[in-house]
Amino acid sequence: MLLFILGLGYSARHFVRLFGGRFSHIAGTVRDPAQRGALAGVEVHAFSGSSPARETIERMRDADVLLVSIPPGSAGDPAIAAFSGLLAAGGDRKIVYLSTIGVYGDHAGGWVDESTPPKADLDRTRMRVAAEQAWTDTTGGDAAILRLAGIYGPGRNALVTLRARTARRIIKPGQVFNRIHVDDIASAIMAAIHHPSGGTWNVCDDEPAPPQEVIAYAAKLMNVAPPPEEPFETAEMSAMARSFYASSARVSNAKMKCELGVTLAYPTYRHALDALWQAGEGGS
Repeated sequence: MLLFILGLGYSARHFVRLFGGRFSHIAGTVRDPAQRGALAGVEVHAFSGSSPARETIERMRDADVLLVSIPPGSAGDPAIAAFSGLLAAGGDRKIVYLSTIGVYGDHAGGWVDESTPPKADLDRTRMRVAAEQAWTDTTGGDAAILRLAGIYGPGRNALVTLRARTARRIIKPGQVFNRIHVDDIASAIMAAIHHPSGGTWNVCDDEPAPPQEVIAYAAKLMNVAPPPEEPFETAEMSAMARSFYASSARVSNAKMKCELGVTLAYPTYRHALDALWQAGEGGS
């Protein structure tokens, strides 16, 4: 199979690291041309949302699998706008679009699943819901929409932030977040590629949890004192950071397990942090 990745970010790069050997050729895009050649075994193209180069269009046209991890903007999905002609031509390529569970909005800590209607309360949520629909319409319903929870993994986790002394324990009663290890995202992507039809699946672990519990567990592993608790109401936070606390929901992954057959390597944050600590994350 030939793989083309729109947006070689954290999750896409980990997918290549774990499953790149399954493809005969891999190409992908980065915003900054200076990143060309930074990914071993990946043919890198520059794409920042404007008109793509002819070589980029030709390589994407040849792809059997298109993995899309570029976020939408106020003008819509930049990939659909830039490659509309190619996408309209159809073909047998499999398209996997990486979205977010943020589309569900606030449910006061209640459970949601893929049958729960999105709540477009924020601009970024409205843009994401519109992008999901655009990819569904463009592919006639054959796109695999993966709604990702909060992403963490090597180099991006509570152990690292504790060591850097940037971790915080913001306390908002009743608040829970959902999360997913980047290796489990990779497994979900591969399962979606092989699934015979399109659809929407939540990609999250088994245990939504308050964010302060994750920090406290990481501190215990490191044998350090956790940062002090800070009440949400009085904590100094950016508007963007504060907006994430406006939504609290427990997201079900049952459909992912049943239909895609994904077995999580890290079903809880404790499994993942244990493994990351043993691998040297958070060390001096």
